[in-house]
Amino acid sequence: MQKTIENNWSRAVLTHQIESNLYQRQGKALSNFDNHLPTPQSDLAKQTLKDPYCFDFLTLSEKYNEKELENALTENISQFLLELGAGFAFVGKQYKLPVSDKDFYIDLLFYHIKLRCYVVIELKTTEFKPEYAGKLNFYISAVDDILASEQDNTTIGLLICKSQR
Repeated sequence: MQKTIENNWSRAVLTHQIESNLYQRQGKALSNFDNHLPTPQSDLAKQTLKDPYCFDFLTLSEKYNEKELENALTENISQFLLELGAGFAFVGKQYKLPVSDKDFYIDLLFYHIKLRCYVVIELKTTEFKPEYAGKLNFYISAVDDILASEQDNTTIGLLICKSQR
């Protein structure tokens, strides 16, 4: 009931959140926020993320690639934003970041209004690999250096893979 009031959910949205077990998924994502963010921001960031994310609104073939996943999520942006939760604002897909005369592209870039920070989302359609975390950290540093202003908090990265291990 508290989340319904906080987020101004309709009955249909509340029903969807109950059916998708939001309560059990909220705040369950693995993170290193305690090590890298100040306490109020790390607590809010942990509660914002979920594990697992539920993308049952997508209609993808069994063997889809990252580009197909990215396109499907952005084509269904309102449902994707609902799954991400309150406070996310979509900035862009394949967001171009020029770093040292090279162009790099972030899969999805958001800004979180309550956290007052950018959120970089890296999509992978395979099992987790350590190099994915390295690439995500590179994007986070680049966004902090290039896009973030002095008023923004440290950028947060979200790596979405088939599994944690």
